[in-house]
Amino acid sequence: MSNNAIYQDAITGDDFSKDQGVFLKDLERPLINLIQEDHPNLSSDAFISNETLANYRLRYLNAIIDNANTKNDNIRELVVNVSKNQLSDKMDVGEQWDAKVTFGQKIADAVARFGGSWTFIICFVLLMIIWMALNVIKPFGIVFDAYPFILLNLALSTIAAIQAPLIMMSQNRASDYDRLQARNDFLVNQKSEEEIRLLHEKLDHLVQQDQSDLLAIQKLQTEMLLSMTEQLDDLQKRNQELLTRLELLERKDDENDKTN
Repeated sequence: MSNNAIYQDAITGDDFSKDQGVFLKDLERPLINLIQEDHPNLSSDAFISNETLANYRLRYLNAIIDNANTKNDNIRELVVNVSKNQLSDKMDVGEQWDAKVTFGQKIADAVARFGGSWTFIICFVLLMIIWMALNVIKPFGIVFDAYPFILLNLALSTIAAIQAPLIMMSQNRASDYDRLQARNDFLVNQKSEEEIRLLHEKLDHLVQQDQSDLLAIQKLQTEMLLSMTEQLDDLQKRNQELLTRLELLERKDDENDKTN
């Protein structure tokens, strides 16, 4: 059958030549589904003109754009929700740890903090110098700890015996705090890694979908441009035929006038 054969548009009922349209079976499945939603009784051999098809291509293009906007809104909402969860799930380890401190642990921390400072060293050295000076020089005639300073040795031994366990208690608490901090860091890193992996999967999926949508949009635009080009060519041909007929009619009129 030649391209000049007349086909009837299955939707509008207008007559067109074969090159002014396509058959329904030659279209893409999404476009076929969109047409069959409005006209479910159409067969696969139904003829659709380019004019009618342009409207459905525009609808299909709008559907792709709306779907892309919806996906972008979803990924934006996902990122916002993840950010909110990260902010709300932060744990202040120091605050929780301080809430569990007993009175004895506070004393142990204070002793360890004071015993590891220059203030303690200077005060301790000054006290020993004053103690020994009073018992050697005897400025007031009183000797409460004569040489070899047995009472001073007893005091120093007692201080060391008491201070050592208190410092160990404070160190044990510091070790427990470090373990809690390390555990919290591990959980935070694990959760962050899982959320980042999830976001990467979502973004990769969206990128792939966006590429497919862009290709579909470009294909639709190309088909619409080709259809418009064909219609313009057809209009130009018709205009040329009309001009040719007008010229023939004018020549005939001129010949008739000359004959008369």
